[in-house]
Amino acid sequence: MPHHRLDFNVNANFFGVLLFFLTLNICFISGCAPKEEGPDNVAKVIGSMTDSLPIISLPEDADPEAPDWKGVDLDPKSPVKPSYPAEEAKQFLLPEGYHIDYVLTEPQIEQPGAISFDGNGRMYVLELRTYMLTADSDGTLEPVSRISRWEDKNNDGVYETGTTFLDSLIFPRFVLPYGKDCILTMESDADNVYKYSDTDGDGVADKKEFFTNKYGRSGNVEHQQAFMYWGMDNWLYSTVNAFRVKETPGGVIREKTGYNRAQWGITHDDDGKLWFQGGASGVPSYFQFPIHYGTFNVENQFAEGFEVPWGAPVKIADMQGGMDEVRQPDGSLNRVTGSAGNDIYRGDRLPRELYGQLFYGEPVARIVRQIKPVVSEGLTTLHNVYQQDKSEFLRSTDPLFRPVDMVTAPDGTLYVADMYHGIIQEGQWAQKGTYLRTKIEQYQLDKVVGLGRIWRITHEGNERDKTQPRMFDESPADLVRHLEHPNGWWRDKAQQLIVLSKDRSVVPELEKMVRESKNLLARFHALWSLEGLGALDKVLVGQLLKDQNPRMRIQAIRVSESLYKDGDKQLAKNYSLLMKDTNTDVAMQAMLTANLLKIPSLRDDVTKLMASNSAKGIQVLGEQILNPVEIRGWMIDKGPELTASQQEAMERGSIIFNELCVQCHGLDGTGTPLGNGTVMAPPLTGSPRVQSHPEYVIKTLLHGLEGPLDGQTYPGSIMVGMGDQSDGWIADIASYIRLNLTNEASIISPEQVSEVRLKSKAKIGPYQYHELLSSVPQNIVPSDRWKVTASHTAPTRIGGTDSPSSAFNFEGWTTGETQKKGMWFQIEFPEAQTITEIHFNSPPKRRGNYRDRIPPFQSYPRSYELQVSSDGSNWNTIKTGKSDSADTILSFEPNKTKFLRIILTDDIEEEGEIPWSMRQMKIFGLLQNEKLLN
Repeated sequence: MPHHRLDFNVNANFFGVLLFFLTLNICFISGCAPKEEGPDNVAKVIGSMTDSLPIISLPEDADPEAPDWKGVDLDPKSPVKPSYPAEEAKQFLLPEGYHIDYVLTEPQIEQPGAISFDGNGRMYVLELRTYMLTADSDGTLEPVSRISRWEDKNNDGVYETGTTFLDSLIFPRFVLPYGKDCILTMESDADNVYKYSDTDGDGVADKKEFFTNKYGRSGNVEHQQAFMYWGMDNWLYSTVNAFRVKETPGGVIREKTGYNRAQWGITHDDDGKLWFQGGASGVPSYFQFPIHYGTFNVENQFAEGFEVPWGAPVKIADMQGGMDEVRQPDGSLNRVTGSAGNDIYRGDRLPRELYGQLFYGEPVARIVRQIKPVVSEGLTTLHNVYQQDKSEFLRSTDPLFRPVDMVTAPDGTLYVADMYHGIIQEGQWAQKGTYLRTKIEQYQLDKVVGLGRIWRITHEGNERDKTQPRMFDESPADLVRHLEHPNGWWRDKAQQLIVLSKDRSVVPELEKMVRESKNLLARFHALWSLEGLGALDKVLVGQLLKDQNPRMRIQAIRVSESLYKDGDKQLAKNYSLLMKDTNTDVAMQAMLTANLLKIPSLRDDVTKLMASNSAKGIQVLGEQILNPVEIRGWMIDKGPELTASQQEAMERGSIIFNELCVQCHGLDGTGTPLGNGTVMAPPLTGSPRVQSHPEYVIKTLLHGLEGPLDGQTYPGSIMVGMGDQSDGWIADIASYIRLNLTNEASIISPEQVSEVRLKSKAKIGPYQYHELLSSVPQNIVPSDRWKVTASHTAPTRIGGTDSPSSAFNFEGWTTGETQKKGMWFQIEFPEAQTITEIHFNSPPKRRGNYRDRIPPFQSYPRSYELQVSSDGSNWNTIKTGKSDSADTILSFEPNKTKFLRIILTDDIEEEGEIPWSMRQMKIFGLLQNEKLLN
C-alpha cells in the first residue's frame, strides 16, 4: 500500500492518523507568524543575562592614553537586551515614504546569513546557527547549522510554512537553488561542493551528489569562500576563489578569473557585470569590469567621504578597532570596517530611482547603504546617496541590528537578512585583553544568540507584487515570456531554468526575441539563454556585433567568446574592428575580450586604440594590458611556486598540448565542440580525474584509454597510448595538464613515470575506464564510521573543533605541543581497507607579528613510523621516514589493514615549541566495485 505524506484515508484507524501527524510535524516547521509570548528565543536570551552589572576594568597591558583606549567608558552598564520583531521595527530609520516589515523571524529561523529564492518563489535561508555563540567562537564548527526553505502559502506577505531542507551542517558557505527541489552548497573547511535534492517532494533533501571539488580554502569562517552565484553568462562564481565553474554535458568545467578580493556578497547588474562585496574593507571590492577578464587596478573608485558611515546613535561603541573608530558622543562607527551582503536592486515595486543602484549592509555600523554608480569615460565611481545628509538609506538605533544579506525579491521589493546578533566579529579578534572583548563583557553581547529576522522594504503607494512564481510548473516556452518581466529576479530565474532544462525546442522563440523584442533586457537574457543551451548562431551574433544599441554590441562581444573558444577564430577581426567603435564602453569591451582570448593583433590594436582615444578607461585598461602589473594583496593565492626546471617542464608540456592534444580536447581543455552540446573528448579542465592520483594520468598517457568514461561516451572514443615517448616527455605533458587548464594538482617527475611504467609493463592495449580505476590508487573518502584518535590534540584556531578528524579537512589537526617520541595519530576503519599511500600537508606556523618577519616554524613530523594492525593491539611497521617539507607522501606496497597509525620515533632537537600538524590528509587505496566521489 503506497504511503501518502499529505493525504490519508478518512477510514484509517487512530494509529494511521497519529502517524500522519507525526510525519507532518517532522517534515514541516511550525507554520504561523512569529509569536511574542512564552519562553521564546528573545525571552531565553534575556533570561540568560545577569542582573548584577559586570564590573569592567582596563586590561593590565592596556595604555589608557593609547588611541584604542583613550576616553573609553568602562562604567557598569545594563545589558543590551533584544527586542521582539515588532519593537525592533520601530527603531528603524528610513527615508520618507518607505516602510519595513518582517516576513520571517525566530523561532522559525536562527542566525540567518544569506537568503535565496527558487523558481516557485520559495525562500531558502542559510542559518549559521553556530556563529559567535561565545566571545571565543566556541562550537563554531559543530554540525548544527542548517538550510531551511520557506513559503508564503496564503500570500499574506509572511512566510509561514517551512521545512528543514538540509541540516547537521558545519557552517555552510552558501545556498544556491539549482532547479526544482535542488540546491548547491558546501561546508566550512571542506573542498567539495555537493548537489542536494528532494526527490519525494517532502521539502527535505534526501539525495546527495558530488558537484565539483577543489573549491575550498583554509582560514576562519569569515575568510573562506562564500556566495556561489549564477551569473548572467551562465557561469558560477564565488567570493575569494579566482575561478568560475559551469556544468556541461562532459562534467563541471572551470576557468580562471581575476582576484575578486570579496568575502560575503555577489550580485550583478542588468548588463551582467558582477559586483563583489568586500568584508573587512567595508566597501565593494571589485566592480569595474567583469571579473573573468582579470584584475585591473583603478584608482579613486570611491567618492570623497565614501568610507564614512552615518549610522544612528547606538551608544555602546563596540567597534573592534577601539575608541579611535568611535564617533562621539553617539557611540557609532566613524569609518566602515565590515560589510556583508549586496544587491543591485532590479525590482519593480520601489521608486524607479532605486533601480540599478547598489545596496549593501555594514553590520558594525548597523546600516544598509544605497550607492549610486556614476560612470565617466568608462570608469565607475561610487557615491553614497545620503552622504550630504550625513545619513544612510536604512539605519537603526537597535545595537543588535546586523544586516548581512539583501536581495531583490520575487515580489519586486527589497529583502534584508538581519542576523540580529550580539557579536559580529569572529573570535580571533575578540580575545581577552582586546577593546572589543571589553565591550562585549560590559554589555553582555555574548548572550544575544539564536535570533534572526528577514525584513521586506516597501514604499507607500506601490504594493508588492502578489503574483506567486510557479516556474517549476511551467514549460520552457512559458519561461521565455518571463524574460520580458520588469523585475530582474524573474528574468534571471527564467533564464537559469531554461538553461538547466537543456530543452532546445525554445531556440527559435529565443532567436526571435533577440532579433525583434523592443525590450533590450529581454534580448540580453534570450541571447544568454541561447548560449547556455549551446545554441548560439554565428550569423545572429555577427548581426548583433553591429547592433544600433551599444549595450547590445557589448553583450554580443561577450557572448561571442564562447564561439571563439569553440574555434571561430575569424572573430578576432571583429574585435580589432570594434576597438575602433565610437562608443568608449564598446571599445573597452572589445579590448577586454581581445586580451582574454589573446588574439594575434592584440598589442598592435591596443597601442593604436590608446593613441586614438584618450578616455580614462581606455588608458587604464590599455596600460595594464600592455604592461601587466603583479597583483598583490590579502586573500590572493597564486598557487605553488615552480622552480626554474619545473617551469621549463611546463613550457615543454604546453608545446605538446597545443601540437597534439587540442585536436580532441580543445584549446582550453573543455573538449573540441561538435555541436548540440557534444564534445570530441572528455574535458580536462577542472577535472577531478586529472587532479586525482598521478598514476591515473600517467597510465592513460602510457597505455591509452577507450570506451565510455564514467557512463559518458565520446565520439573520440579512444585515447591512443604514447608509451614509446620518453619518461620526460610523459612527465612534461602530464604536469602541464595537472597544473594548468584550471587544474591544481602536483607536478609529475620523470622518475614517477619510470616507476609507473615498470609497474604496468605487463599491460597490453588501452585501458577500459573501470579497469584503469581499479589499478590506480583512489582517494578513500572519510566517513563518520572512521574512528580517528590521537595521543595529543589541540585546536588549530580559535573556535576550532579540537578533533583528530580535522586532519582530513582545511581546519587540520595538531598536537598543540612540541613533537615528542611516542606521539601518535591513528585511524580505525569500520572494515579492513587495502591502502597504498597517505598524503598530508603540515602548514608552517607564523611566529610573532607578521611585521617582525620571524621565519615560521615547520610542523611536519621530523621522524616517524607507519604501522598497521588487524586488531589495534599487535602492530607491524611498514614504513619509516623523515619529512623535510610541508607536503608528505608515504607510498608503500598495498596493505590490507583495519588499523593505521603514524607514530613519532624521536624527540625534536630544534629550539622552540614545534608541534606536529596535519591537514588535508588523503588515504589512497585499491577499491573494488565502488563509485568514488573524488
